[in-house]
Amino acid sequence: MTVTALAEPTERVGRGWATALSLANWAIWAGWYGPLQILLPEQAEDFAPGTGMSKETLLAWVTGVGAAVSLVANPLFGALSDRTTARWGRRRPWIVAGAAGGALSLALLAGAGGLWTMMAGWCLVQLTLNAAFAAVTAAVPDRVPRLQRGSVGGWLGAAQILGAVAGTGLATAVGGIAAGYAACAVFTLAGVLPYVLRHGDLRLGVVDRPAWSARAFFRGFWLSPRRYPDFGWAWLTRFLINLSNALVILYLLYYLRDRLHHDDPEADVLILTAVNSVTLLATVVVGGVWSDRVGLRKPFVRWSGALMAAATALLAAWQTWPSAIVVAALLGVGLGVFMSVDFALMTDVLPKASDRGKDLGVINVANALPQVAAPALAAPIVTHLGGYRVLYLVAALTAAAGAVLVGRIKGVD
Repeated sequence: MTVTALAEPTERVGRGWATALSLANWAIWAGWYGPLQILLPEQAEDFAPGTGMSKETLLAWVTGVGAAVSLVANPLFGALSDRTTARWGRRRPWIVAGAAGGALSLALLAGAGGLWTMMAGWCLVQLTLNAAFAAVTAAVPDRVPRLQRGSVGGWLGAAQILGAVAGTGLATAVGGIAAGYAACAVFTLAGVLPYVLRHGDLRLGVVDRPAWSARAFFRGFWLSPRRYPDFGWAWLTRFLINLSNALVILYLLYYLRDRLHHDDPEADVLILTAVNSVTLLATVVVGGVWSDRVGLRKPFVRWSGALMAAATALLAAWQTWPSAIVVAALLGVGLGVFMSVDFALMTDVLPKASDRGKDLGVINVANALPQVAAPALAAPIVTHLGGYRVLYLVAALTAAAGAVLVGRIKGVD
């Protein structure tokens, strides 16, 4: 195991390994999305009176600060797992610690009594669950050969969206904010157990761990786009398309309540999430397998981004409940293909095997940074600069830019 820790994998992984890793990913995303879709907006609505802020602004502050924590946590824990020489391997200790810490943080967030305790609790959730997520993500280039990464990425993507459904469903079904957080905490902790208990991990030999240098460690988080241009363009593509998606979903609950005037927007969020999930699941694995078979990545990413841009533009032009259902379905198709194939593309442009966790953590910043940028953009647009129609038009243009810029990647077909 020590000998192969830094080697390029060549042996295909089995279904059991991929299933267990996907289940762990499912559990982590349920821990994120139950709060994001339902519980945090409900707490924001409860805590906003007396703060001098609207519920939209309060939610933007909480999710934005939490996302800023995620920006640091994901690459940091990825780098720490790269250097881990534990008997359990490089990644498993961080999956266990992150999931356990995430469950505890969700329980603490359930008892939040105001803005500051709510913000502190969500920051702890982001810190801990990002430790687990960084390790889960890094396990793929550690163990999966290149021409299987599209299909494995598809299963991880399916698990991600199922995590959003599970988290939203748990938060909605159990009744009450505290019970919703408790259900998400239990699900998060239980979901990682099959992987950490049944599957081994590659150990890094002490002799293979680089000598400690604080300066070198922190300088390693900067990957020059000039030196690694494909990595830079791949990062920017992911950032733009994730930003577009974040702009769409951030105020979804409020859009249904305040713009479409629905009486039960929480249930409608669940319906839209389910529609999106069905179409996403129909394409996420198929897109990854198809990409592996033809040996191409960029066309899949380009056209999935273009479809997401068109769907979001439709939402800007046609603001009704039927249009929301149609857009949810189309976004699922585009996002499904994007999630699996773009993940494989990212692993194809990693600079060094010794830094897989750290470099994937830097790439995952492109997932977290939109959570910071989206509230900063969305709050003034919705409240002062044209409302939801302008918000969704901006989201459409952002996705279109990501679809175009993937063509700048030269080292991947």
